Amino acid sequence: MERHSKIIFPAALVFSASLTGLGLLLDPPLTILRGLGRILTMQDLLITDYVMIGGPGAALVNAGLVTLLSVLLIHFSGDGFNGFSIVELGLMSGFSLFGKNLLNIWPIILGTWLYAKYQREPFSKHVSVALLSTSLAPLVSYMALGSVWASLSLGVLSGVLVGFILPCLSSYTYKIQNGMNLYNMGFACGLFAMMIVPVLTAFGDSPDTALYWASGHNTLFASMLAALCAVSILVGLFGTGEPAWAIWAGYRGLLTTSGRAPSDYLRMFGYGPVLLNIGVNGLIGIAYILIVGGDLNGPTMGGVLTIMGFSAFGKHAGNITPVMFGIYLGAYGMHYTPDYPSLQLAGLFGTALAPISGYFGWPFGILAGFIHSCLVLQTGGPVAGLNLYNNGFSAGLIAIVLFPTITTLARHRRPVLQDEDYYDLFAETEPEMVKAPKSNPSNEAS
Repeated sequence: MERHSKIIFPAALVFSASLTGLGLLLDPPLTILRGLGRILTMQDLLITDYVMIGGPGAALVNAGLVTLLSVLLIHFSGDGFNGFSIVELGLMSGFSLFGKNLLNIWPIILGTWLYAKYQREPFSKHVSVALLSTSLAPLVSYMALGSVWASLSLGVLSGVLVGFILPCLSSYTYKIQNGMNLYNMGFACGLFAMMIVPVLTAFGDSPDTALYWASGHNTLFASMLAALCAVSILVGLFGTGEPAWAIWAGYRGLLTTSGRAPSDYLRMFGYGPVLLNIGVNGLIGIAYILIVGGDLNGPTMGGVLTIMGFSAFGKHAGNITPVMFGIYLGAYGMHYTPDYPSLQLAGLFGTALAPISGYFGWPFGILAGFIHSCLVLQTGGPVAGLNLYNNGFSAGLIAIVLFPTITTLARHRRPVLQDEDYYDLFAETEPEMVKAPKSNPSNEAS
């Protein structure tokens, strides 16, 4: 863990500074300040694109600062950096382009800190849950700014309640999904939101989904994301001290995994193959949006960054492309087109179901994606746009249904859920794929 911290921590600081710096280059400081003011005072119900609300500069500055604060929180809480830390960075940077901001995340984090105190456990044990629980940050903004009883104190209280409850709820929902939904917290937050929304409605409140969606930025954002992917690929191939052939060998081994959670690719394969995987998957995400004629904006950039983050923890080209293809087919099956805003997001975030494709085979991945494209358009209503990880909620429902169905009818076997890191099982069954070249200790299991 300490060895990973020495590498990931400074790299994460550079990434945060790069986002902020790019934002400062895109717009004048006064424009960015005004944009940040609009971002901080929005209700943030899904889908609220910060690029449209505050402009590209303000959106990237918000993303950079939120990512920086998240990195510092992980570091100073005493939690170690590993493959899942890269997931957290991808989620926090991505969703701070459309829903999470410098103000609405803190009440939730405070609630999880209070939960840790209540359990008499170190906050480092729960800091990951605290960050991921900010999926319900729109609830904080809504209760503070948009509710019929809107007040700052009510917004803070709502966030604290969310942060306090979700650690125990998420640990339960993880078990029932059998590792087939990579966005477990999205499922947990969706269940919580489905309970909150009817209560609000019963008392005369009526939160509802929104649609703020920017367009016309494809060239700018495609260039930025492609440059980030290229840097990741080049560093992975030539910047880790290993020969390129060894990195490719590790990457080919990575492509044979199912991606079933938890799968810490950083521990299993080391930095080179993981960085290569991050870059390749990011390019796939960019290509998907451009191929379907979509828009690269705050939400879709968030989707690409999320895919890149989970490239260290379960996603690879082999298990995400069948799901994306299934979502693409599903759009036409419903007489929509894949460039419909919610379906653009589904094509990216629906890769939460990558383990189904990786574990059971690509035809089941296409099936999962097809179902997801239909379901995700319906699940936003019951949670009224309060859950930023709506695709994770939909994916959880699909995983719960498909896993027992496939194992009973198609495969006639029931795999045992791995409560421990999947690395341990993988090392036992495929030891040749986790043996690191002696010259690079970073590839050894920590």
